[in-house]
Amino acid sequence: MKNIVSILIASLLSAVLAVAIYRYFEQPFSLERSEGEVSAKYTRFEDNLFNGKLQRTFLSSSPTDFISAAETVTPAVVNIQSVENTNTSWWGPGSFAASSGSGVIISPDGYIVTNNHVIEDGNRFEVTLNDRREYVAKLIASDPSTDMALLKIAEDGLPYLIFGNSDSVRVGEWVMAVGNPFNLTSTVTAGIVSAKGRSIDILEGEYTIESFIQTDAAVNPGNSGGALVNTNGELVGINTAIITRSGRYEGYSFAIPSNLAQKVIHDLKEFGEVQRGLLGIKIGPVTREIAKDLDLPSMDGVFINSIVAGGGADEAGILRGDVIVGINNMKIKTIPQLQEQVGRLHPGTSIYVDFLRNGKLTHTTVTLKDKNLSSKYLEKVKNTSILEKHGFQLRELTQEERRRLRVSGIYVEKIERGSIIDDTEMDPGYIITKVGDIHVTSLKDVVDELEKSKGQEVYLEGFYEDFPGEYYYTFRVK
Repeated sequence: MKNIVSILIASLLSAVLAVAIYRYFEQPFSLERSEGEVSAKYTRFEDNLFNGKLQRTFLSSSPTDFISAAETVTPAVVNIQSVENTNTSWWGPGSFAASSGSGVIISPDGYIVTNNHVIEDGNRFEVTLNDRREYVAKLIASDPSTDMALLKIAEDGLPYLIFGNSDSVRVGEWVMAVGNPFNLTSTVTAGIVSAKGRSIDILEGEYTIESFIQTDAAVNPGNSGGALVNTNGELVGINTAIITRSGRYEGYSFAIPSNLAQKVIHDLKEFGEVQRGLLGIKIGPVTREIAKDLDLPSMDGVFINSIVAGGGADEAGILRGDVIVGINNMKIKTIPQLQEQVGRLHPGTSIYVDFLRNGKLTHTTVTLKDKNLSSKYLEKVKNTSILEKHGFQLRELTQEERRRLRVSGIYVEKIERGSIIDDTEMDPGYIITKVGDIHVTSLKDVVDELEKSKGQEVYLEGFYEDFPGEYYYTFRVK
């Protein structure tokens, strides 16, 4: 017992002595409140154990809030109801909603861009602005190969979005999707860019272009045709699709890059169709087997399966088996990258092509041609309103249709119900070969002949691909 007491007394004396020595040598201090701003900083290790690099001392490389962007963008994103008017139902004239989606106002005088799949099943397009004003829009033109459409409402002084540069968008960058999911107007969601140049095989046709910006911003039915913007509120994409098993958002959404969309919109406005320059090649990916057989340094690039005779690549000396690795000094690693870069260009444009042949890098210049192997810009067709006035939409035959049918002509793509043309009982799919006594080989030919025949009866001669014989339709030109 005495030993325990002795130990306790010794411990207590040692503690008192230690405190006394500390107070003797330590200078007094005071705690003061700083009146300046205090900002957090990352710990800075002078000797990083893992890679020798110092940690950064700034908090973020860019703003991560979308308050300003949302205030700018939402007034320029609209709701679109695509309605099909019918006058052949059991109950008489009526209508039903074909689809709904979003659109983006891109000019103060009412031009609106959206997806083709939003409007393709309708013939009346009802647009509701963010401030609840309602309009009936006119369809200017559409392009199924890129899933784009251009509408116009009769209004001025509208809020609109500025196109950003989608080439500058980086994977990991913050973006915001704006649209009308489930008809919930002016909904904004945010995420990051997950990937670029993504193809998901949703578009059909020979000349489709899929080079989507992939994001994890929530996009649902009704968002199609809406805006994808960066933190500055610039339009960098048009929201188009999601990958889903449930029909709802499941983590990934896809947008048409703004640089491609801008070119398509320009063509639809100026020419009523997209004037697309083509290399004149059939392509495929560079597989592991191809890379091994050709002794390629990697699987980057686009393999040429065949060459279109008379096309730009053929005339430039490019051969089957070559691998394209660059366009205009931009590296090409995948098919979507190649399609997007070439898809922005018009017939007659000359481009610089880098390709591998026999393991060696080679260069050449290719002049792009259109699907009819012409390197000339199509002449802008004026006064196409005469077609709208009579209620039909026309297009020129594709190269494949001309080859298959062995004829030149103009294809009737759509007929407005209740119109002058509808009264003739013509059906879509009719191929016009003559207007009066004049053979027509271009859309301009048809427009010119109708203009000359104003106030007179005119007859159209043509045929249907699936029905034998010639068909004739007569109407008075207004």
